[in-house]
Amino acid sequence: MAETQQQLDELQAAYRAAVDEWIVAIREEEALAAVDHSVTELDKWEAAGFREHAKQREVIYRKKIYEDALRREFFGF
Repeated sequence: MAETQQQLDELQAAYRAAVDEWIVAIREEEALAAVDHSVTELDKWEAAGFREHAKQREVIYRKKIYEDALRREFFGF
């Protein structure tokens, strides 16, 4: 089944949005790595790392969906 251009555009936009959110999460985690050395700050940094990892998994998922749609469109599988 051929993908419409609009469907491909939507999948691409979702992938790009996920990447943008991941970048924000990376920067938030990095910013917390440069704060004082306390348990509270360590906990914040660790939590930011979990959020970053979740965003990375979302990017991988969105990329796979987009790539699969492109394969169906271009190669029929």
